[in-house]
Amino acid sequence: MLFTANLSDMPVEAESRVIIRFQDCDPLMHLNNSKYFEYFFNAREDQVSKLYGFSFEAMFRELKTSWVVYQHQIAYVRPALISEWVRITSRVIFYNDDTMVTEYFMTNDLRTELKTMLWTTSKHISIVNGKRVPHPKEVMDYLGATCVPGLDFPNMQFNDRIHTIKYALSTGSNA
Repeated sequence: MLFTANLSDMPVEAESRVIIRFQDCDPLMHLNNSKYFEYFFNAREDQVSKLYGFSFEAMFRELKTSWVVYQHQIAYVRPALISEWVRITSRVIFYNDDTMVTEYFMTNDLRTELKTMLWTTSKHISIVNGKRVPHPKEVMDYLGATCVPGLDFPNMQFNDRIHTIKYALSTGSNA
């Protein structure tokens, strides 16, 4: 079974609290730029497993499909520092028949300061031949249930989204 949670029980936003590890930092005690991707992807994998009962292994086995990264857009707004507790938020902000865009952002532990934001565009592919394939109905239903409502992604600009999230964090509202 690809998902164990009911569609109606799936939250749109997922959050994890993690500590910045010494071995992932550069000599300036900042999280190394390449490590942000690992922190984001590890957090998302844990979040979707816990919140949605989703298993990448089940997707490979049952559907013979996967998502592959097509594009990243990332902004390093403020450094994450050695031994600092941070929060990682992830959510789907767009999808269509074979594409998904996941938005990630890292904040300080109090969720008052944006550290980094990432958009990852992924394509849905067959693991048999490596070609793009449409999302099956159960994946489309999941994406429909978990995609942030009301966002006009095709007309959104990455830098504008950064400002929207920073403003939301400063006012304690949702972006």
